[in-house]
Amino acid sequence: MEMTDFQRWLESVSTTFLTLNDRQRNQALDHIIFHSGAAQLRHLSNGLEALLKRDFLRLLPLELAFYLLRWLDPQTLLTCCLVCKQWNKVINSCTEVWQNVCRELGWRIDESIQDASHWKGVYLKAKLRMVQLKDQKAFETSSLIGHSARVYALYYNDGLLCTGSDDLSAKLWDVRTGQCIYGIQTHTCATVKFDEQKLVTGSFDNTIACWDWSTGAKIQQFRGHTGAVFSLDYNDEMDMLVSGSADFTVKVWALAAGVCLNTLTGHTEWVTKVILQKSEVESVVHSPGDYILLSADKYEIKIWPFGKEINCKCLKTLSVSENRSISLQPRLQFDGRHIVCSSDIGVYQWDFSSFEILRYHQKKDGEDHHLVESVSSWEDDAKGKGNLL
Repeated sequence: MEMTDFQRWLESVSTTFLTLNDRQRNQALDHIIFHSGAAQLRHLSNGLEALLKRDFLRLLPLELAFYLLRWLDPQTLLTCCLVCKQWNKVINSCTEVWQNVCRELGWRIDESIQDASHWKGVYLKAKLRMVQLKDQKAFETSSLIGHSARVYALYYNDGLLCTGSDDLSAKLWDVRTGQCIYGIQTHTCATVKFDEQKLVTGSFDNTIACWDWSTGAKIQQFRGHTGAVFSLDYNDEMDMLVSGSADFTVKVWALAAGVCLNTLTGHTEWVTKVILQKSEVESVVHSPGDYILLSADKYEIKIWPFGKEINCKCLKTLSVSENRSISLQPRLQFDGRHIVCSSDIGVYQWDFSSFEILRYHQKKDGEDHHLVESVSSWEDDAKGKGNLL
């Protein structure tokens, strides 16, 4: 058939086809398909796929596609990544989407990092860790054998673990190999802290002692508390040591001389945690670089402006319940910007510049606080993007 005659015929057939009802049209198509060969059927199949399947994500402007993706939950987003390469490319390039899912997990988002793949990786790693925690497969355990009595005091730093025991000894372990590096005779240790040269211990005998690792000799002893010393911290730059005790006091010592410089009062319960740390934020009462002392008991956290003035007064008292119905635990952390502490019912985070509670993570039935401790390892992997609660 000549092209002109074919066009005339096709136009006539099309005009007649439009006059038919749906049932007649279907019958006409069935008749044509029945008489079609392989080439025509292949052509029909390819054409139908394009007509019936509209890839809206490909057709939409990128900004509108990103807006729609923000409404999807993380699991649906991951499923959408498997649809096709184009969908995977679009979803993986939307930084705000993956920042939002990380934010929902409790991450503090660093807006300077606009790499969507980075935040997707952070989310996937955190999600994997949560699954591992649920299945009790998040941690590998090993035993360090050497003490002959109860181990009460622990302090970890950079691959090394110090343990203090009722067997009147303290040991330093390489956690990677499980080998004991040093072992020295001490008193009964309630708390320990160490560096490359020395070990400082607080004891149930109400004293504090400083020991030399290499010789095991006692360098200094600190006497003055009338109750067990549950926590201590020190700073070589300031040549100062702070300690918290069952006598309800916090004492400030000259580290080298062993002299008590001041006794801070105000606690009405055992002081179970003290932290000496620089502030990294500015407020009305402190500036970045100022040393701050935090002390905690069963119900309160006290903040002391630990600068040049040793005879400081309590700057602020933080609590989570006015009637003391909620007890704090000695799981206090301070990074210069935020204060985080666990309690009987969950974990609280305060903004250090305003002392306002920023976030509260409620402890669910059966949930262990090692979930919160594991957060630090996630954030180390994320290059320090904040605290997850």
